[in-house]
Amino acid sequence: MRIDALQYARWSETIFRQMRAGQVDAVHVTIAYHESFRETVLNFEQWNRWFEQFPDLILKGETAADIDRARASDRTAIFFGFQNPSPMEDDIGLVEILHTLGARFMQLTYNNQSLLATGCYEAEDPGLTRMGKQVIREMNRVGLVVDMSHSADRSTIEAAELSDRPIAITHANPFDWAPARRNKRPEVIRAVVENGGMMGFSLYPHHLRGKSDCKLQDFCEMVARMAEQFGIAHFGIGSDLCQDQPDSVVEWMRTGRWTKEIDYGEGSAAAPGFPDMPGWFQDNRDFGRIESGLREVGMTPDEVAAIMGGNWYRFFAENFGPRP
Repeated sequence: MRIDALQYARWSETIFRQMRAGQVDAVHVTIAYHESFRETVLNFEQWNRWFEQFPDLILKGETAADIDRARASDRTAIFFGFQNPSPMEDDIGLVEILHTLGARFMQLTYNNQSLLATGCYEAEDPGLTRMGKQVIREMNRVGLVVDMSHSADRSTIEAAELSDRPIAITHANPFDWAPARRNKRPEVIRAVVENGGMMGFSLYPHHLRGKSDCKLQDFCEMVARMAEQFGIAHFGIGSDLCQDQPDSVVEWMRTGRWTKEIDYGEGSAAAPGFPDMPGWFQDNRDFGRIESGLREVGMTPDEVAAIMGGNWYRFFAENFGPRP
């Protein structure tokens, strides 16, 4: 089983066929960065059209059982998520509506301070807001997973402690391995996993040691160390693959509508666009290389299966619906 906990590709039949060639059984896809509720609904509509156009390749995922259905029919289950709480605007009642439409993950921040929490690019992190605490409770109730991938340290730790259900960091790596602002310090990872949460290891070059030149062995050794340190049950892959996207998209991701200035985020004026992916992971057909790499650094077949999809499958099964 292969599950990827985050992609934001420029979706096409080519990519859907690459998912099948790579035997990717489920993908959590971003369908909102800075969009309002109505704009996000339009993105749901676009995905409904793709489900109609390519019923032999993809299906809408709402529960873990849809992954079983996808595997049985040689398709990929698509699960929806937001990199920002902007689709719920300032209305807590929209949390349930968005879950009903198919959303299964929502980040409380995207780099900046939001109405709910603090992003990892802010100078100060006062933690969760009053509204953020209420929204987490509502997300817990309906089964919308709290994602803190772009959030600051205190906000993430508070979310892990407040949430009645496990939270996720769907796409990041350990800060000690690659000191990017978006990567997570040990105390943050510990808070998430001690409350049953999950972390997906990112393949986005700005999150890798050595960036685009990161070696597969180095990445896989990091995965093995993290599994040994914190427990293998809490980790999977969250590639953050942005395949075939033009550089105008990464500009939208970084600036949205909140600034008139250029914001380079994890890039720079010298390299403002999307970075080159490492040679060993260009698209969904390369998941087998990660699997082989994990075996080569000494992980057992059961451990490799857990990282490649088994752990995310369990997490999906336990957290995508209302409390029993």
